[in-house]
Amino acid sequence: MSEHYFSDKPQSKTSPKTWTYQLREKEYTFTSDVGVFSKNEVDFGSRLLINQFQEPDIAGEILDLGCGYGPIGISIAGSYPERQVIMVDINERALSLAEKNASLNQVANTAVVKSDRFSGLVERSFAAILTNPPIRAGKQVVHKMFEDSKAALLPNGELWVVIQKKQGAPSAMEKIENLFGNVEVVARDKGYYILRALND
Repeated sequence: MSEHYFSDKPQSKTSPKTWTYQLREKEYTFTSDVGVFSKNEVDFGSRLLINQFQEPDIAGEILDLGCGYGPIGISIAGSYPERQVIMVDINERALSLAEKNASLNQVANTAVVKSDRFSGLVERSFAAILTNPPIRAGKQVVHKMFEDSKAALLPNGELWVVIQKKQGAPSAMEKIENLFGNVEVVARDKGYYILRALND
């Protein structure tokens, strides 16, 4: 069976790569690796989500759902040092990299938690949830992430999603609209959509 970046314990031989990227007007250094989503750079979809995200109006923690090696959660935590940003993933190699990258960039207001979607976040609620969902895991998994996000958001909390049109943006919009009663296309670029829904 082929291994995916959403595998629990990647078995592929490690071959880390480090680079520097500017996100939200700050420079960050990241290390990624084989068996983790986007080994060679901060992928375009994540960059678009990071740069479009706006701090929610309500108090509370922010969740990076499916954090990978951590670019979304770390850059958002760097922008909002008064907020605690929780970064979760099922992939143990990704989690280890996320912890190292947070430390490397001296971003202290983060916590890394192993969680298969929301399994490790029982009874926690969030002011905002950001996700670049694992499209290769299938529509059923991605749509369940939206359902679980709705349940984990505080009143007036916000769900932010990046998804490509060709990988299911129209059906994702429909699903989110049905769940939340609203969905906004915040940005569109190179076939990527940034979707935002308010848990009102």
